[in-house]
Amino acid sequence: MRLRVILNTVKNLIIITVQERDFVLLRYLEIMKKTLPQNLITLAEACPYPLYVVGGRVRDFIAGLSADKPDTDICAPADAEDFVLRAKSAGFKIDAVFKKTGTVKLSFGEEDYEFTSFRSDEYIRGAHRPVNTFFTDDIALDARRRDFKCNAVYYDIKAAKYADPLGGIGDIEKRILTTVAPSEKVFGEDGLRLMRLARISAETGFTPTAECLEGARRNAELIEDVAPERIWAELDRILHADLRYGREYAAINGLSVLRDAGVLRIILPELALGDGMPQRSDIHRYDVLQHSFRTVMYADKSIRLAALLHDIGKPYCKIKNGNFYGHETEGARIAEEVCNRLKVPKKTAEKTVKLTALHMYDLQCNARGSKVRKFIVKNLQFFDGLMLLKQADFSACRDDLSPAPSVVKMTGILEKMRKEGAPLSLKQLAVRGNELIEAGCPKELTGKALERLLSDCAAGQVKNEKDKLISYAQKQRFFHGDKKQSK
Repeated sequence: MRLRVILNTVKNLIIITVQERDFVLLRYLEIMKKTLPQNLITLAEACPYPLYVVGGRVRDFIAGLSADKPDTDICAPADAEDFVLRAKSAGFKIDAVFKKTGTVKLSFGEEDYEFTSFRSDEYIRGAHRPVNTFFTDDIALDARRRDFKCNAVYYDIKAAKYADPLGGIGDIEKRILTTVAPSEKVFGEDGLRLMRLARISAETGFTPTAECLEGARRNAELIEDVAPERIWAELDRILHADLRYGREYAAINGLSVLRDAGVLRIILPELALGDGMPQRSDIHRYDVLQHSFRTVMYADKSIRLAALLHDIGKPYCKIKNGNFYGHETEGARIAEEVCNRLKVPKKTAEKTVKLTALHMYDLQCNARGSKVRKFIVKNLQFFDGLMLLKQADFSACRDDLSPAPSVVKMTGILEKMRKEGAPLSLKQLAVRGNELIEAGCPKELTGKALERLLSDCAAGQVKNEKDKLISYAQKQRFFHGDKKQSK
């Protein structure tokens, strides 16, 4: 609570005249020190050289942004071996040391840190990792190896003062993103910075300058050199950017940067085809791509990828057939290909594909109640996510936050089923497999018979009583392995 009050105070202090700026900076230098863990302050005071906090934690403090678990990167004009000795003496646990890059991963209790020696890196275009590292005691050289000026502001813990060799504080106050060197060079060195640009813009609300965005655009193809797991990790953070600092609808900033930088057409070409593709104006206010972005904007955090990809089949169907008919089926196929390509975790991929396939069900609310009941039982595992997706999809059409009619109908039917005590799963069915076998059902047909009984019972075609279920199964020839389906 105290930290939140401090940060709110800082946020108010930042809204000042140019003449007051230097005075205010001095006032909140000491405030920042109070937000740092005491173990880090103790370590800094034990070092014979200045120990700096750099990057996101400094940027966020100056910007008045507060994360539940801030990333704390530290650095110093010192080699890794010397730093490790001093960190150990201060009670830190050393988790990993990479002498070649002067990097140390360390922790103190639940606090994690990453230390780097001041250095300058040499890259081969698009290689992501530097091919050569040169250690230095020049803070300006260290700053120019980073990505954006807002991430190249240093806070000297012991002296309680900032070092700002590239003017990053000004960028933070203006809420802009500029690169530490010409943008052509910065993005040309590391394709992952293309994703970081979009993600940082999404999380912080900072806007890339025209020069920054143009440099990204000129190097967009370098994203092809980045491992799919790294692309997915950044994309996932973009989709959930609102969770970092509590900025509502934050993801759309990052998605728009991916589009404007030309990165989206490379990592998600199937989705990017929807850019500028019109939809029925009486239903949709936006084109296919913008509608997908806005569906993410309105979506619950549990279904963000499904929200992004739910209409990914529309461009394919429009180009192939001249209409959007069947886009949910093609979309599920394409979504699966996308998830495989980006190596999306299995459970997230499964949910995304399934929700994409189901999102059009009973959109016009024409399905009979019995059909909806069967649909609910069959897809109960994904029902909650589907309702969230349907609502986000509806809201994204015309920015309408009222309840989606299909959601009202389907959730109402589910509630009625629960009040009636209708079985929603095999566990709730009043008959078991062994009882069907005793009644004459071949063992190999038991599973199928139970599924059909559950479906028909949920639809109200038979009461959930053992004797009646067995009798019904026999009349419907469930025990005979034929293909007859109850209506």
